[in-house]
Parts: sequence; structure tokens; C-alpha cells
Amino acid sequence: MKAETILAEFNQIRKDVPEDKSDIEWLTLHHAFCFISYKMGDFQKYLDEQAEKGAFDEFEA
Repeated sequence: MKAETILAEFNQIRKDVPEDKSDIEWLTLHHAFCFISYKMGDFQKYLDEQAEKGAFDEFEA
């Protein structure tokens, strides 16, 4: 699983929520997306570890 694949889907989810800086849902999605974007290498490492455990077997099948 590529980090870019997950991040692209996450970004779409983030865009589906109207921007409202007083809304905890928007704040959570926005800042989690930004943080993961800045830590792409760490996120890819995490995904690789999860792939070894079979976390994406059903998705890739």
C-alpha cells in the first residue's frame, strides 16, 4: 500500500467536510491530513509494517 493512495482518499474525505474552523470534525481532518503529509516517510514505514501483517490483503486482492 502506498502512502499516496491513503493520503489521496483522506484528502477527499477532508474536502467533503465544509471548512469551518469552529468545527472539531473539520479541524481534526485538516490537521491530521497536514501532519501525515509532513510525515510521509514515517507514514509509509507504518503502512509497510501493517502490510507485512496482512492489513491490506483484502484491499489488494
